[in-house]
Amino acid sequence: MVMSNEQIRTYVGIVGNVLSFGLFISPIFTIVRIFKNKSVEEFLPDPYIACVMNCMLWIFYGLPINHPDSLLVITINGVGLALELFYLSSFVIYGKQHRKKIFGWLAIEIIGIGAIAGFDLGYFHTHEKRSFFVGVFCVVFGVLMYSSPLTIMRKVIKTKSVEYMPFFLSLTAFLNGCCWTAYALLKLDWFILIANGLGAVSGFVQLVLYACYYRTTPKRSKTPPSQGQVQLESV
Repeated sequence: MVMSNEQIRTYVGIVGNVLSFGLFISPIFTIVRIFKNKSVEEFLPDPYIACVMNCMLWIFYGLPINHPDSLLVITINGVGLALELFYLSSFVIYGKQHRKKIFGWLAIEIIGIGAIAGFDLGYFHTHEKRSFFVGVFCVVFGVLMYSSPLTIMRKVIKTKSVEYMPFFLSLTAFLNGCCWTAYALLKLDWFILIANGLGAVSGFVQLVLYACYYRTTPKRSKTPPSQGQVQLESV
């Protein structure tokens, strides 16, 4: 039996959810280290704060009122949002110096998503207009998220070492971007396409750098991942 385009898209989306989950769960070693040592050390909450906003935007984008038939987008970003809030809890508990920043930014993000939702529902009355309005914000924040590895890639080139750019994260980022790009192409969705197309390119460049500098990387004893290893992405 030949599968329909919608069935293929659903299966691709499921695979994309699995890959996205791999990216969302990747900081767990850092968080375990924080809980174990009861200290945030030099780790920063910034990537997790940014990812909370990204997840909330994609959840809102995928709601039936904005973009029907996007359940898979909602589910993976719902899981991602729960994980990011859990990660931030470690900074609230063991990083007193970060509490003000975390609660302040979360308040700003909640107000921001509320303003976007209010404007979206109040001024736009079709799925096309609503998905376009919210999608623009999703792409902007998606680009910011995907540009975060640039500092790591610059460090790789400078030090000729991939110590702080784990192969698994780079590979998963590339596959995740490719999978969601295919998902977007099966039922053309420019916003998912642009955001994840950039993610695929970013992951590919990381893999190329890994291949170039793997042999020149100093062999050291394994240590828990540093903040530079955290790469957070979503749909």
